[in-house]
Amino acid sequence: MNKIYLHISELSGFFRKMCYGLTKDKEQIDDAVQELMVYFLGMNKETLKSIYEKDGEKGIIRYGAVVLKRSLTSPRSPFYYKYKKYYKNLVGMTHSSSYSAYDKIQDAYHKSVYNLSDPEVEFEEDAKWKKLEKIDLILDEMYWYDKRMFELYYSEKNTLDSISKKTGISRNSIFTTLQKVRNEIKEKIKDE
Repeated sequence: MNKIYLHISELSGFFRKMCYGLTKDKEQIDDAVQELMVYFLGMNKETLKSIYEKDGEKGIIRYGAVVLKRSLTSPRSPFYYKYKKYYKNLVGMTHSSSYSAYDKIQDAYHKSVYNLSDPEVEFEEDAKWKKLEKIDLILDEMYWYDKRMFELYYSEKNTLDSISKKTGISRNSIFTTLQKVRNEIKEKIKDE
């Protein structure tokens, strides 16, 4: 298996080039390829071994291409929930702007020629990421239970009912915890 994993890691540059057909955002490409590598590591070893033995490098590339395309284009992919949805929810929670405004900023940034920086967009992007970093720091200071409930709800896109079923904690208790965390984040951001 180590031979297969080593071979897959050597293909990371190829997978990066493959992503440029779907997006020009270098950070998004790096995140997607990294998630692909994690995906291969978590994959059923027998399935991975049979793909490699049957089609070799071509089979791995084809399989990786499908995973990357789904990651970068599908709003139901784990990549979307882990990287895009979590931060969109946080931005929507902390700003009074709507998602469409966020999407316009993203579109303006990604449509710029060869991703050259536009000072106006760069300033807005920088401000957004600074605010998200503050939120992450605030979450790191919180009690583990509060932080985990927040992550389950926002980054893993669970409903209150699904969290309740998974954890055995009442829906009302989860709602109260999420409300408390949101209010605490809002208060700390206002104070800064």
